[in-house]
Amino acid sequence: MLRPTTLLLLTALATGALAEPPPEPKVERTVSEDDQVRIEELKVRGEAKKVTVKNKVTKAPDYEIVVNDAGRESAGGTGTGMPKSGSGTRVWRVLNF
Repeated sequence: MLRPTTLLLLTALATGALAEPPPEPKVERTVSEDDQVRIEELKVRGEAKKVTVKNKVTKAPDYEIVVNDAGRESAGGTGTGMPKSGSGTRVWRVLNF
C-alpha cells in the first residue's frame, strides 16, 4: 500500500505531464518599401526584435538596427556596451559566412 505523500506526488506528476504547453508567441513580419529603401521588421509578441534596412539607390551596404530591450536595460545603459537610446543602434555586417 502506498503512503499518502507518495500518492500525492504521483498525482502531481501525472497532472503535470498532461498539462498543455504554452501557446506559441505571435510573430509578425512587416516590409515597408519606397523608391530608396526597403525596411524589414520582425516582431515577436508585439515587440520589435530585428529591423533590417536595405538601400536600393546607392551601393551602401545593408544594415541592421539592434533594438534595445527595455525590460533588460539598466540605469547606466543597455549592458551591451552600446549607448542607451530609445530607437536602437545601427550595426553593419563585416563578414558573412
